[in-house]
Amino acid sequence: MKKRRLFSQPRRTIIKSAGLLGGLFAMRQAQAHHTESHFEDDSKHHIVYQCNQADPEYLGHVLFSAGELLRKYGDDIEIVVAAFGTGLHLLGKHPKRPIPAELQQRAASLADYGVAFHACGNTMKSLDWKEDDLLAFARVVPIGVDDIMQLQERGFAYMSW
Repeated sequence: MKKRRLFSQPRRTIIKSAGLLGGLFAMRQAQAHHTESHFEDDSKHHIVYQCNQADPEYLGHVLFSAGELLRKYGDDIEIVVAAFGTGLHLLGKHPKRPIPAELQQRAASLADYGVAFHACGNTMKSLDWKEDDLLAFARVVPIGVDDIMQLQERGFAYMSW
């Protein structure tokens, strides 16, 4: 007896699209609290993600996790993704590592909702990159690891994979 498929391929595509649109709508309702100094009008929750690999699966996990926290806490969280080493390629206009455009679009979307993306100035020097080599939402910090340390000293939880 032939096994009957519950959903056809076109139907699965429609369902996935509806789920994605629903997720984007839900994200529209949430916005991370973020200020230029990070510490004015403080939020209850703070987290910094270490982003030091160019592997698409790894980057996907970091971005997914940041998005989930944004959806859960909305305006009551400050999220920073600290990119250094090969992870910096996520923020490059013309990355020298293969970074899927979808991941850069997800990062840009998160930035639109208040997630901060910090780019390590030391890594940029080693790649001979200037600030205009980065996507518009990236902010350069002198030393990526120092940035993480300073954020932790100010109460940010630290997350790495």
